[in-house]
Amino acid sequence: MGELLADHTTLRLGGPADRFLTHTDPAAWPDLAHAASSSDTAPFVLGGGSNTLAADTGYPGTVIRMATRGIAVRPLDGDLVEVTAQAGEPLDAFVAFTVTEGLSGIEYLGGIPGTTGAAPVQNTGAYGQQISDTLTRLTVYDWALGRTHALLPGECGFGYRTSTFKTQPGRFTILDVSLRLTRQACASPVRYQQLADALAVRLGARPPLAEAAQAVLTDRRTRGLSLPSEGPDVRQAGSVFLNPLVVRAQATAIRAAGGPVHNSPDGTLRASAGWLLEQTGFLPGTQVGSGVYCSQDRALTLTARDDATAASFTTALEVLVHAVLTTHRIRLQREPVQPHRRSLSLRRTSLG
Repeated sequence: MGELLADHTTLRLGGPADRFLTHTDPAAWPDLAHAASSSDTAPFVLGGGSNTLAADTGYPGTVIRMATRGIAVRPLDGDLVEVTAQAGEPLDAFVAFTVTEGLSGIEYLGGIPGTTGAAPVQNTGAYGQQISDTLTRLTVYDWALGRTHALLPGECGFGYRTSTFKTQPGRFTILDVSLRLTRQACASPVRYQQLADALAVRLGARPPLAEAAQAVLTDRRTRGLSLPSEGPDVRQAGSVFLNPLVVRAQATAIRAAGGPVHNSPDGTLRASAGWLLEQTGFLPGTQVGSGVYCSQDRALTLTARDDATAASFTTALEVLVHAVLTTHRIRLQREPVQPHRRSLSLRRTSLG
């Protein structure tokens, strides 16, 4: 039997992979990529496994776990620096490093599980910051072209929780991430009301960097946004749905009912997926399926317990999507990624 994916995902679900490779040495990537591309299917690349729902039957191909570590700092002009992290560096550790070094730009991304290399895929964001805000360059391996090269932000197709890496799954593997950060004692302007309240400042204020970063970690723990180390909610993948797009009429109706509507950076309106779930009757602690429950703190996080399977978790997601669509005429888009085999030969397209 191959390596169980359940041992490498935070949901602790998933059967064996046909072949499981761990990438720890950046210099060894060419050899590993050559070994992984020996078949006509792209490998599935796994980071921290915090956003992965692997099938009970496992993965019929090669899985590469990115476990490279390391952070390098290069001075630029004035107070600007470029910081490069290896793809396997935990995002939370990367954020903590930048705060300790007095570098502002990603301080509001602390406490988010997963690796730094996975952050651009989802265009990870929180509290008004997203990884694309400070990104300068990615080093990627292009499986369709069989070579390593750099991608600039404009080539990554970033949007709300999306990117080229998400819309072209399997095409690229991110090897390292470079950001332009600012050496300063204060944090970026506070854009999130709940964080402003926690810091007792107004929106737009720039509190001390370390204080702002700690407030984020405290708020995430308080609201059940951090991965717990024990208890009934320990097996989870965080938020299971994106906040859905709504038109103005829907936004007006939601606000009239006391629900939150967020203004996205791209100017679109998005409803709170968690609020929609609770309005549909799925409160924290509700059982949704066999071994699958809403977490004790929030409906938007589904947790797996002893008798859960990947199949029952998938069914629970479908139940929630159907319930919200039926009640609110709004379709939720799921977040956890499910590994699928993808042919390399079908994806030989140009970088443009």
